[in-house]
Amino acid sequence: MKAREALAEAERRLAAAGVETPRVDAELLVAHVLGTTRSGVYAQLDASVDGALEPLLVRRERREPLAYVLGEWGFRRLTLKTDARALVPRPETEIVVERALVLLAGTEAPRVLDLGVGSGAIALALKDERPDALVTGVDVSRDALALARENAARLGLDVELREGGVAAAAEGWELVVSNPPYVESLDGLQPELRHEPEPALLGGGFHERIARSADTRFLVLEVGDGQAAEVAGALRDAGYRDVVTTRDLTGTERVVEGTR
Repeated sequence: MKAREALAEAERRLAAAGVETPRVDAELLVAHVLGTTRSGVYAQLDASVDGALEPLLVRRERREPLAYVLGEWGFRRLTLKTDARALVPRPETEIVVERALVLLAGTEAPRVLDLGVGSGAIALALKDERPDALVTGVDVSRDALALARENAARLGLDVELREGGVAAAAEGWELVVSNPPYVESLDGLQPELRHEPEPALLGGGFHERIARSADTRFLVLEVGDGQAAEVAGALRDAGYRDVVTTRDLTGTERVVEGTR
């Protein structure tokens, strides 16, 4: 099968499976098989697509996240290895990094904690863009930590990665950042979420626990839809000032920050 035929077939099957962006996903899958970029596919429409596409396409039809199927995903300036050991790095989480960098401007060699490091996306992006920062990432999941270590090694970024939970926030930092579990239920949400690690998704009360436990100058937290006002109130109750909420690219209030 040639690439042009593979694109059409993949788009048809993904649309039938309910994938929201069947053409884009088809382009990325075919590009992955051809070893080119999404736009580069159109320079190779007559290229032969071997049997490598079918198993990838089947996985995506089953609504496995595209990032897992491809095995890597872009996050700010980085390309991260991605699999079911940790959440897929998402564009809204890039806003968390952006706000953290703004707060750290003017602070030399800041000590930074990424609480719930997952794949390492936030911690590694901060180290990449602030090489002087002393970045530590902790997670209760040993599988996630293993993935984060693989990403750190691939990217050549020196971050400390160790097992730990909310208590690590009390160790004394210039900045604590976290994308904690905040989804109450998977009912009605995208099927892709069911392939991601539940402990990293499902949970409540973590924002307040982190705010009260953290010994930090700055705190930056990602929040779920409709949670920003409550989390902002929790930060104020915990003694933070200059509490600010930032919207993501969809206009959703996504990041809450405060200063002590």
